[in-house]
Amino acid sequence: MSRPSSHRAPRASVRLRLAVTGLALAGLVGTVVVDAPTAQAVTYPTWDEVKNARGKESAKQGQITEIKGIISDLDAKVEAAQAKAQKLGQVFFTAQSKAQRAAEKEQQLRADADEHAKVADQSAAQAGQFAAQMARSGGADVTTSVLTKGDDARDLLYDLGALSKLSEQAENVQAAASVDAGVARSLEAQADRAAEKLEGLAAEAQDRMQEAQAASDAVQTAYDEQQSNKARLDAQLATLVSGRVRTEAEFAKGERVRKAAEAKAAREAAARAAAAARAAAAANSGGTSAGGGSTGSSGSAGGGGSVGSGTGTGWVRPASGYVISPYGYRVHPITGNVTMHDGTDLASGCSTPIVAASAGTVEYVGWFGGYGNYVRINHGGGVQTAYGHIVNGGFRVSPGQQVSAGQLIALVGSTGASTGCHSHVEVHINGATTDPVPFMSARGVAF
Repeated sequence: MSRPSSHRAPRASVRLRLAVTGLALAGLVGTVVVDAPTAQAVTYPTWDEVKNARGKESAKQGQITEIKGIISDLDAKVEAAQAKAQKLGQVFFTAQSKAQRAAEKEQQLRADADEHAKVADQSAAQAGQFAAQMARSGGADVTTSVLTKGDDARDLLYDLGALSKLSEQAENVQAAASVDAGVARSLEAQADRAAEKLEGLAAEAQDRMQEAQAASDAVQTAYDEQQSNKARLDAQLATLVSGRVRTEAEFAKGERVRKAAEAKAAREAAARAAAAARAAAAANSGGTSAGGGSTGSSGSAGGGGSVGSGTGTGWVRPASGYVISPYGYRVHPITGNVTMHDGTDLASGCSTPIVAASAGTVEYVGWFGGYGNYVRINHGGGVQTAYGHIVNGGFRVSPGQQVSAGQLIALVGSTGASTGCHSHVEVHINGATTDPVPFMSARGVAF
C-alpha cells in the first residue's frame, strides 16, 4: 500500500500520526509545553469577499493578510496539539512501563513461589517414603529386631546402620521441605504486596492513557479543521495574488476531481491489499491452524513471511519481514544504553500493512514514547497486542473500534526512536509483556 499524501484529508477512521520524531521528543522531556490555544470560532472569508477585495488594493492586501493569518493559525493549532499529545504520550509510556515491570515482578514471584511449593511437596512425599521404609525395616521396634535375630550381631549392626541412614535422610528431606515451604510462603507474601502496588500503577497508567488519547483526539480535530479549510484558503489567496479571477465554482469542480482521484487511489490500494491477503491465504492453506482461524505464513523466500490473510478469527501474522531485533534486554540502537525491548521488530517495508493479530477491541491510538505512533488491541482473557513506529497518517482504526484477525489497522513507519522503517509487535499477558515469537508459535503463527 502506498504512503498516503500528507495533503489528503483523512477518512473518518484514519487518525493523524504525530509528526515529531523520537529525537525531537528527547528535547521535549523535562520541558514545559504550552497547551494548544483555546478553540475559538474562526470566521473564514467568503468567495464574494475575495472577489470584492480584488477591486481595491487596500482591501486586497487586508484580505491577503487575513487569509495568511488564518492559515498560520491553523498550522499553529496543529503543531501545539501535536506537542501536547507527544508530551502526554511520553508520560503514558513512562507510567505504562512501570506497570509492566511491576506486573512482570509479581508474576515472577508467584512462579517462584509455586516452584518452591512444588519442591516442598515433593520433599515431604519423599520423607514419607523414608518413614514407610523404616517401618518396614523394623525401625518402629529395635528391641524386637534384637530378639528375633539372636546371635547374628553383624546382621543387627547392618540393620541398625541402615535404619540410622534412612532416619538421617528422612530428617534432611523433611528439613528441606520445611525450608522450601517457608520460602514459598515468603514469596507468596511478596507477590501479594507486589500485586497491591501493581494495582495502583495500573490505575495510574490507565489515567495517563486516557489523557494521551484525549490529546491525540485533539490533534486529529485540529488536523481535520486545517485540511478541510486549507485548500479553499490557498485557492482564495491565489486568486488575490495572481492576475486571474478564480471562482468558487472552479474551486468546487477542482475539489471534486481531486477527491475522485483520491477515492480511486484508495480503491486501488485496497484491491492490492486484498490481492496480497488472498495470496497469503493460498500460501498458508497447507499450514497449521490455531483456534479455528488461519495462521500467518511460516516464511517466504528470505525468511520474510507474509501478513495474515484476514479470516477474522484465530491468530495471524501481523506484518511482513524477518526478525531483526528480538524481545528482551538489548543495546538500544540510538541511545547505546542497555534497555528492555518489549516486543519483536520485523523488517517490514515502509507503508506496508499492519493487521490485527487477532480479533479484539482497539484500546489506544496515539503516541507512545520511543515507540512512536502506536496501536494497542485488547483480545480478552488478559491478552493484548500492540504495534509501534506507525507512519505519518498511518492509523486505520480508532479507540473503541472492534477489529477482526487480519484487519488492516495501520501502515509501517519509522516514528519515535527508530533508525528506519520496521514494525514493532508486542504481546501483553495480564499486564506484563512476553516474547511474541513463542506466543505466536504456540498459536500456529511463525515469525
